[in-house]
Amino acid sequence: MKHIEKGVSLRHAPRDFIRDLNVDNASTGLVAGILGLSVGVVHISAGTAAGLDSSFIMIWVISYLMINGLFGLLVPSYYRLPLPMANSIPGALMFAAVIPVVGLEAALGATLIAGAISLVAGLAGVMGIVMRLMPMPIVMGMVGGMLLSFGLNMVRPLESAIVPAAIMILAFFVSARLLRKVPPLIVSMLAGILYLVATGVDLSGIEATIRFPEFILPQFTLAAFLTYGLPLAIILVGMETPAGVGLVKGMGYKEVPANGITAVGGIGTMVSAFFNLHSTCIAAPMTGICSSPEAGTHEKRWVAAVVAGAIFVVAAPFYGYVVSLLDAMPRYFITIIAGLALMRVITSAMAIAFSGKKHEMGALFAFLIAASGLQILGIGATFWALVLGVVVSLIFETKDFEFASSAHPLKKRVGE
Repeated sequence: MKHIEKGVSLRHAPRDFIRDLNVDNASTGLVAGILGLSVGVVHISAGTAAGLDSSFIMIWVISYLMINGLFGLLVPSYYRLPLPMANSIPGALMFAAVIPVVGLEAALGATLIAGAISLVAGLAGVMGIVMRLMPMPIVMGMVGGMLLSFGLNMVRPLESAIVPAAIMILAFFVSARLLRKVPPLIVSMLAGILYLVATGVDLSGIEATIRFPEFILPQFTLAAFLTYGLPLAIILVGMETPAGVGLVKGMGYKEVPANGITAVGGIGTMVSAFFNLHSTCIAAPMTGICSSPEAGTHEKRWVAAVVAGAIFVVAAPFYGYVVSLLDAMPRYFITIIAGLALMRVITSAMAIAFSGKKHEMGALFAFLIAASGLQILGIGATFWALVLGVVVSLIFETKDFEFASSAHPLKKRVGE
């Protein structure tokens, strides 16, 4: 346990939560929670495309919200950092695709092993080494590329829904300039809702259902582990944690518990395997929102992550209703709000990646690969952005690495 970073404590978390709660972090947590709820649509789309039963898909999404919501209450409360928890979207796509091939129980068995690998990686202190080998410009280049789609999706409605898009975006900037004490995201959301009400959005198709996660026993097969479990472990250790940690560091937090995040994600993934869920990890896009300046001062942004976790837990049993509500809302509503919430994060990531004089080519490759969304060997773009970004920088910018500058201490002394 010596490699696991120590947090503040859970003992006074409820009291400190009430003390630090304000309009800024509450509204930002609300936006992050809504974004996380909308991600359930990805699970539904992936499961439907793979031919999975609709009843299982709903239980899968409910487990995603309930389990990750509970961990999302505990992790930021313990570390007092904006560390919302969710699951791996690339992992979700692989999970849905592999179930028809190896079976649900075998896929969950592979999930259990992947979680154990992630736990061991955290306990062994591997993440500290991983993060040291990945220069911050390359990590932030990956983050910028990963979040670029959110910015692009924010402005695309100006082509197909120019009136509501312009109203929401202008409301954000005007309120940010004139209403300093009112979070601009809240103003933008209210402006969008008022427009939808005025134009008669149809809410008649909303249905209410209540369901909870269901227990299942995983099974173990070598084929399932090689096909799905091993790639999932690589994604959790090599992609999800570095992406989340990079976001938080990019927002000015110097100490971020990479080993603790990985270990807790491993425990959560192991628990998930018994409840029809494929993973638990830090949620990069939600982390970007919760750690952004819109969430208020640094020491109080952790509250936003707790609010997002609470939204997950409360919404989980009623997700059938949430799906109906999200379906009734135009797609642009969520994409504009998410893009506005992440603007400052995107600009910060780009500044760190490209404003310095080190690792510029590696950062550029990381940015382009992450933005492309490519998949190689079933592993998502953010992982390859980090790997290939580091490789490119090692080849063309070797002198920019710390180990290169300290490799010849005698030469350095002579130069002095």
